[in-house]
Amino acid sequence: MQHEHTSPAPSDAATLRGRRVVLVVAVLASFVAFLDGSIVTVALPAIARELGTGTGGGATADDGAGLALQQWVVDAYLLTLGSLMLVAGSLSDTFGRVRVLRAGLIGFAVTSVLAALAPDPGLLIAARALQGVTAALLVPSSLALITSTFSGPAQGKAIGSWTAWTGVAFLIGPLTGGALVDTLGWRWVFAVVVVPVVLTLVLMTRLPGDAHRGRDGAPPRVDVVGAVLAAVGLAGPVFALIEGQRVGFGTWFVVTPLVVGLAALAAFVWWERRSPAPMMPLTLFRTRTFTVGNLATVGIYAALSLGTLTIPLVVQELAGLTATLAGLVTLPTTIVSLLFSTLFGTLAATHGPRPFMTAGPLITASGFLWMLMVADPIDVWWQVVPGVVLFGFGLSVTVAPLTSTVLSQIPAGQSGIASAVNNAISRVAGLVAVAFLGVIAGGALTVGGFHRVVIVVAVLLGVSALVSFVGLRDRTRAS
Repeated sequence: MQHEHTSPAPSDAATLRGRRVVLVVAVLASFVAFLDGSIVTVALPAIARELGTGTGGGATADDGAGLALQQWVVDAYLLTLGSLMLVAGSLSDTFGRVRVLRAGLIGFAVTSVLAALAPDPGLLIAARALQGVTAALLVPSSLALITSTFSGPAQGKAIGSWTAWTGVAFLIGPLTGGALVDTLGWRWVFAVVVVPVVLTLVLMTRLPGDAHRGRDGAPPRVDVVGAVLAAVGLAGPVFALIEGQRVGFGTWFVVTPLVVGLAALAAFVWWERRSPAPMMPLTLFRTRTFTVGNLATVGIYAALSLGTLTIPLVVQELAGLTATLAGLVTLPTTIVSLLFSTLFGTLAATHGPRPFMTAGPLITASGFLWMLMVADPIDVWWQVVPGVVLFGFGLSVTVAPLTSTVLSQIPAGQSGIASAVNNAISRVAGLVAVAFLGVIAGGALTVGGFHRVVIVVAVLLGVSALVSFVGLRDRTRAS
């Protein structure tokens, strides 16, 4: 009897290779945006020392001007990223993921070089805002590539891999940034992201192009009014929160942008309900898992943005560590995330996300509560690092199931805008949380101020766990 050897058909092998390329491109594209958002955190004290006075340095996180500059370097990026990501999601669904992704990568490389060369605070903040504009094109398009290529359990595993590696970018950034600050200088923190951009563009030559996909054959439309209202609505309150610490919350200089911004946000919701081509289709929120996942996203990413910004500042400004050592403090989180994120993404796709999205934020909160032990003199390796390990494990349990849950019941044709909405919500949550840093810490980062930040972070995570536990059904599958 002759046994016939079977092997995958050539077309199947080609499909498998194509999927691998899609996953690698998606990971690298998001890696760039997440890396830039995190690598800058350990460079903030050096930036404040050199540019804080506008004439050569002198400012630190201990004075109002230095803290305000540090907040703006972070929030200028998050502001444009969060407010324009919804438009980018619409562009991705309309013009094609590959085309939008390529444009975003090229623009991101150019604006990163501008940030590296900025001679004063104003131009640095402007370059950071432009970086956010181009980064907005990256994340929704990359995730939409995955959701339109993979399905079923394979999609859960692919999203887990995407989450793990993009999360690693978010967490490895401080270590890389610290080494660059201590050796070559803080400007290289911005310049270095050009390397993964070029690598991604080269890999993208292996992807097929995509065509314009206007709705129902009509010419593609972009919700310009919605984009303007969203940008003004976010910029006004953020400006008021940051500058209010410096000049006082009762001045017209602060009150006016706050009122204008809140009015613009109300107008944004009104417009999106009536626009023929909304940048944020409110019908998406009729899906239970999408709504619950985004509510959980608000607390989780507000907490993470506030916590991951504050830890490098504390270990440098209060504990006296170098930028490299400050980055090393976050390394355990990177290792834990690499080990477990894909696993929990796969488990959530099989067993449902509810237990993971409930337990994960609570584990993360326990890691931050550990840091309440911080006291003068600060023992970083006992009072901070064990908390960072717990934080990393909780993050691994949470993020991949959260991402899969949000997109699990969204039609493929809306995956780009749905991904954009979720990512925009996470960035806006981080944006507002960072803007509140001065208010929570009391205008300067002290040990007592850090304790207040830690408590706020833990409360936000606890609320997110409660939302997931109550809002998700036991048998809700992530993919």
